Amino acid sequence: MLPNRSEFPEGFVFGAATAAYQIEGSAFGNAGPSHWDTFAATPGNIADDSSGARACDHYRLWETDLDLMRDAGFDAYRFSTSWARVMPDGRTVNPEGLDFYDRLVDGMLARGLQPFLTLYHWDLPAALADRGGWRNRDVASWFADHARVVHARLGDRVASTATLNEPWCIAWLSHFLGHHAPGMRDIRAASRAMHHVLLAHGTAIQALRAEGARDLGVVLNFETAHPADDSPEAAAAATTQDAIYNQWFIRALMGQGYPQAALDGIGPYLPDGWQDDMPRIAAPLDWLGVNYYTRVLHRHRPGLWPNAAPVPGPLAKTQMGWEIRPEGLTEFLVRLARDHTGDLPLHVTENGMALEPGLDMTDDAARVAFIGDHLRAARAALDQGVNLRGFFYWSLLDNYEWAFGYGPRFGLVHVDYRTMRRTPKASWQAFRRMLTA
Repeated sequence: MLPNRSEFPEGFVFGAATAAYQIEGSAFGNAGPSHWDTFAATPGNIADDSSGARACDHYRLWETDLDLMRDAGFDAYRFSTSWARVMPDGRTVNPEGLDFYDRLVDGMLARGLQPFLTLYHWDLPAALADRGGWRNRDVASWFADHARVVHARLGDRVASTATLNEPWCIAWLSHFLGHHAPGMRDIRAASRAMHHVLLAHGTAIQALRAEGARDLGVVLNFETAHPADDSPEAAAAATTQDAIYNQWFIRALMGQGYPQAALDGIGPYLPDGWQDDMPRIAAPLDWLGVNYYTRVLHRHRPGLWPNAAPVPGPLAKTQMGWEIRPEGLTEFLVRLARDHTGDLPLHVTENGMALEPGLDMTDDAARVAFIGDHLRAARAALDQGVNLRGFFYWSLLDNYEWAFGYGPRFGLVHVDYRTMRRTPKASWQAFRRMLTA
């Protein structure tokens, strides 16, 4: 059972989230190639050798999907614009792409849904990847131009705008661990991306403020880092991972500087003069988005920094192999308010679980329990004084799960990838009962 809506403050926003490349279909609407198309075309990068070329065909079925949002009783829809659709070469505007998002936003408003816009959810135009992508300092001005173009078309109707989704994934997961596009494993590239992604955010915030934009934020992901054993070495490994994953971005955004435990490895490879960018990176925000899914245990690994390796934990796990630990959401929300954000409004912008469907594809009782536990964890943070304003489930639809392809299913709605038929699951029904009672 999900908690009653009345247990949350008046005006608390409930929504669901998606991302452009994961649902729209990159082959439609004169979208240009992104570095995800390139990454997916390289053998071995995607579990099922698939891509987002068709995805969930949201580009043509968006009205059906917005009807599902409305009928579940959601207040808001968190969506992203594809940079490669808006600017196929990264610089030149595609009118057909902007027209699509114009229709989409109008469709949300017609259904009583608040549009929560994310400007970038990982689909960098391939033409900009050719020029170094996030390794190139010029990406800050490129991204600011994209932000201006989208704001000029949609800014009068969106409820809020986030610059970026999960900078850790954009920079570290993609340039150091190599699991996402562009698939690099290079500490110099990763260090530059870790800085330039923040510089792009700050530059876009300044550009949008100059255009009169309001309700601006950014979305960070957080993952509990615990030591795998009682040794000092494991404690040090967890501390380093926490600094890279959980502290690097929030500290810089709040004007607190980069954490030393991460600078120990990243610092030598940062671009010259990086310190001069920190005031721009710390441009004031109106809200912060918090994505939370799991925790990871870390042990000491001999050799090169960061001297840490993940260890499977004992808790129940999702289809992704991620441990289920709802109390971690409370802990992060409280920690953010205490150590970094103060009374800045927070939103849980992503929380969800992948669950492989059984014989009855709509029976996802485990997901209903997961959602209920995490909503109660959000409520616990409110009880401790956190200025939490909303909760968005990930995701509305089963979709293209990046390097995992079409195997993992996070959706409240089942998608038959052959017919594109949408079928609401028990979790969608649970939200409808909660939100429309």
